[in-house]
Amino acid sequence: MQDLAFVLAGFFVGSIVGLTGVGGGSLMTPILIFFFGVKPYMAVGTDLLFAAFTKMGGTVKLARSRHIDWPVVLNLSAGSIPAALITLYVLHQLGATSTTVQHIMTTTLGFALLLTAAATLYKAIRGKSGPTNIAAGHEAAATRPRHWSLPLLFGALIGTLVTLTSVGAGAIGVTVLMLLYPLLPLPRIVAADIAYAVPLTLVAGMGHASLGSVDWPMLAKLLAGSLPGIWLGSHLMFKTPERVIRSLLSLLLAYAGLKLIAL
Repeated sequence: MQDLAFVLAGFFVGSIVGLTGVGGGSLMTPILIFFFGVKPYMAVGTDLLFAAFTKMGGTVKLARSRHIDWPVVLNLSAGSIPAALITLYVLHQLGATSTTVQHIMTTTLGFALLLTAAATLYKAIRGKSGPTNIAAGHEAAATRPRHWSLPLLFGALIGTLVTLTSVGAGAIGVTVLMLLYPLLPLPRIVAADIAYAVPLTLVAGMGHASLGSVDWPMLAKLLAGSLPGIWLGSHLMFKTPERVIRSLLSLLLAYAGLKLIAL
């Protein structure tokens, strides 16, 4: 029965990821901790690889439909990947299972969820006012950030947060992209965010695997549900109104964040 519960949880989170670009860590990690009783360090490590493989499936579909702006993905990755490697080195030195690191993880995860909730609510309120398409001849301008250093800086912050908590590459990443690339339509921002999260969560997840922080059988069950889930969600992304979904999701994330801070 628990095996089926893992598959259903994966399908639910995968569908939300495909539909909104949010949910990889911000939903799955609290679900693993609160509903399945998984230790925080194991939940974070397993969820990072869950997010990598789940969003990989969505990335392939979006790449085939030419919705991904790869310069945007590369700009953020240039800041996030080095930051993830540095964070992994620190975790190796401290030990992922130590009481201090566990407390840092749960507390940081709680605040990350609150930040994600705020970002999700912001996008729900403001998202519809963005551009709906790129004017002919303005493709290069749409993929140029407000300043060249900002993607590196925000990418580094997100890379550190994701490696420590598995949260940040979804709603926070989408909100950052909205601010840095105001000319990009929302569906292309979500597409770039999903694609950008793949190398980041893969690097961070493999680093956690080297620490013994990945439950491989549990990961397989989650992926069995999430891969068809994100396929369905990514197909519905351009057809389904998101505002109500995102508003409810922000409340759920805020509740989970407060519970984690109180642990």
